[in-house]
Amino acid sequence: MPKKGITGHDDWVLTEALATALVALEQLEPKHQPNAHMDDIRKILANGKEPAAVSLHLAQAKCRLFPDLDPLEIYREYGIGEEYG
Repeated sequence: MPKKGITGHDDWVLTEALATALVALEQLEPKHQPNAHMDDIRKILANGKEPAAVSLHLAQAKCRLFPDLDPLEIYREYGIGEEYG
């Protein structure tokens, strides 16, 4: 069976990259945030995915970017219960 896309898991890689980029951009001062691009990233992330899956990707991205923060608190911030912590 031929692999799908370039890596075989392109969609996963792109979703993780977009979630990480969005979380990073959200950390900028509001006047420096590229809001139109951020809205486009949100649309791409949401395309064909359950909202809970998008929230999970965003929470995981924030955990990676801020390893010193409490992961359970981050998950709660994104509306995810302790079942994923």
